[in-house]
Amino acid sequence: MRSILNITNGDCAIEIMKKAGIPGKFLPWRDVLHDGPVPIGVTLEELSKIRAEFIISRNWGEPDLIKRDFVERDNTLKSFREYEKVILWFEHDLYDQLQILQILDWFHKNNENEVKLSIICRDKYLGMLSPDEMKDLLKYEEPITEKHLMLSSKAWSAFREESPKEWSQLLNKDTSILPFLRGAVVRMLEEYPSFTNGLSRTAQQALKIISEGESLAGKVFGLSQESEERMFLGDSSFWLILQEFLDSSPALLTLPAGKKLTLPTDKEQKLTITSVGLEVLSGRKNWLDIKQQDRWIGGAHLEHTNTWCWNPGSGSIVKRA
Repeated sequence: MRSILNITNGDCAIEIMKKAGIPGKFLPWRDVLHDGPVPIGVTLEELSKIRAEFIISRNWGEPDLIKRDFVERDNTLKSFREYEKVILWFEHDLYDQLQILQILDWFHKNNENEVKLSIICRDKYLGMLSPDEMKDLLKYEEPITEKHLMLSSKAWSAFREESPKEWSQLLNKDTSILPFLRGAVVRMLEEYPSFTNGLSRTAQQALKIISEGESLAGKVFGLSQESEERMFLGDSSFWLILQEFLDSSPALLTLPAGKKLTLPTDKEQKLTITSVGLEVLSGRKNWLDIKQQDRWIGGAHLEHTNTWCWNPGSGSIVKRA
């Protein structure tokens, strides 16, 4: 019997943990839960199928491998009784905080105090640590209590509701037992269309950076990352935002004639903001009047009859008439 199951946010962290001599088996939790459907009322296995199909639709990997990875991940999680202890190793950003909620909600429903649970979560990016720095994190390990589990279940359910109201109301709750959750709640709300111009925070950052003169997509992504309090977004998701601006009618961005946006990009793929892009950026036009919404944030399907907007001034989420 292996004594410890280590669950963490991806393969890069696992490679460093192995070099650091961290004992036990390692389970990467690779899902980008901040992007795409995460509906309520389905089992772990059903949700994994939904998530796999979404990731396949984004062309983010080979379909059979994606499906197999989810099945293997879930089977490893369900084998937790083979271990004396499960340790969650995660970060402070939105990507990780949503994963924590999903995993702890599952344990809240399935563990029944059979196996010890603990968590290591600091304001450090695990994939950027040296092996010695990773090993040093062990001193921050803390037991997961009923309070952790109850809050995680409440927040995970709120995230998966058809309306973001319950998620936004977490800002009025005491979430200090998960010290980075509040920041994740706000950052997810900021990805809803802005009350002012219909842009998510990420989209707003991208257009602003391009309007200020940066034309290379890779550098735009890097500067956008630097503006984040806690980096969470991958370049593939960022490229899809840029592509939407290129494909819209009228377009908010353009490329030189004959060029297409690729990942990785090249120096000839220079992005230019259009006059319409500048109008949207300034709030004189609304992105929602140009591009019909059809995307998911958790359990909320944003489309023309169900568009929610974030008002940072009042700190409120409101449904667009």
